Amino acid sequence: MSQDWKQYQEANKERFLNEMLDLLRIPSISAKSEYKNDMQRCADAVKDSLLAAGADKAEVMATDGHPVVYGEKIIDPAKPTVLVYGHYDVQPVEPLELWHNDPFDPTIKDGKVFARGSADDKGQFYMHVKALETLVKTNTMTTNIKFLIEGEEEVGSPNLGKFVAANKELLKADVILISDSSLLSMENPSLDTGVRGLSYIEIEVTGANRDLHSGTYGGAVANPITILAKMIASCHDENNHITIPGFYDDVVVASEEERALINKAPYDEQEYKDELGVKELWGEKGYSTYERTGIRPTLEVNGIWGGYTGEGAKTVLPSKAYAKVSARLVPNQSSEKITEKLLNYFRTIAPASVEVKAELHHGGEPYMTPIDSKGYQAASKALETTFGKTPIPVRGGGSIPICSLLEKELGIKIVFMGFGLDNDNLHSPNEKYNIENYYKGIETIPYFHKFFAE
Repeated sequence: MSQDWKQYQEANKERFLNEMLDLLRIPSISAKSEYKNDMQRCADAVKDSLLAAGADKAEVMATDGHPVVYGEKIIDPAKPTVLVYGHYDVQPVEPLELWHNDPFDPTIKDGKVFARGSADDKGQFYMHVKALETLVKTNTMTTNIKFLIEGEEEVGSPNLGKFVAANKELLKADVILISDSSLLSMENPSLDTGVRGLSYIEIEVTGANRDLHSGTYGGAVANPITILAKMIASCHDENNHITIPGFYDDVVVASEEERALINKAPYDEQEYKDELGVKELWGEKGYSTYERTGIRPTLEVNGIWGGYTGEGAKTVLPSKAYAKVSARLVPNQSSEKITEKLLNYFRTIAPASVEVKAELHHGGEPYMTPIDSKGYQAASKALETTFGKTPIPVRGGGSIPICSLLEKELGIKIVFMGFGLDNDNLHSPNEKYNIENYYKGIETIPYFHKFFAE
């Protein structure tokens, strides 16, 4: 069986890569309305790729936002069913001037594909399409496979909940398999045991009723940018602990055993700093880097603006300042509760010299997958087969807002089996995906189906 897979994949690897590049050429940015037609075009391309890979049926299904692509290959209703979840939408590409190539003209350099969506998540979900093709063409399917590829993950999946609730029978499965995460490295394979939740808000601070001359009014009227900067600075104390009242109330504190397991992962601090170009790391006192990015909640400013930012100088005291702020959450924290605390904090600490408007953008719940589950064990065995070593269980720092909802609606567990790397520049300029990792995913996924069926 594995020999057949290997031969088939080897014979078609060039085509597998080129098809993924074609998908990357479609600018499927869900956050911007001007890309609506490209979103539709990308959904159609995903549907066509599923049919070409051997799916019995695939269709583009409407939601109140961007469409969902559903596909399936059912070999025997009595056999276990694996539901593959992924997303075809990508992040905006700004700042464009920092890209070394056109984000939608995939460029191959040093064995890596540079393009928006290469690792997040087109290259990763496409591995599953090619794994399906491998299983169909070698006549070795052991499970039924369903696909749910959505177009709104990067904007918080606002319409997927309703879609899933309305299509429970269609999506019925025994496990959900997601490749939208990363490995520690190709030398040290790992499996994510969970993802953090998310609470995302936007703040608008208004001072005077118009922009003012900073000489005439400076020192007499509050500057919204200064006030906003002070408010944001007050969110952390000298130990980089979050100061928002009640923020840590529901946090599940990791056991000593789990902390020991997390810190087993190979880690070279100097290498980490060098790769990021920083002289010193920053974070909550008393925790290691892996703990800070996995088992602890965080608060970050994602964007801040106001006043004059054009070329040259303009001495202005701005009327308004804005910030986008997000918190990553850990098990037991509720995005609804944390959002309320964040909004309340910014509204109540503002001085009377300004007005504050704070609103929710989107949120999602944290999710944990048990390492003794059948799905996790099958994934672990699959990676062991192709990497030659047992993967290390780690907690992912990112968020996939839909996870807890999928489990709640469908009553099944999720397995994260990503093949990206942390330095793939997700959401940043020059996003990339290593070709070796792409092929490794296509090689490994069929083993997951084999072991899950067993």
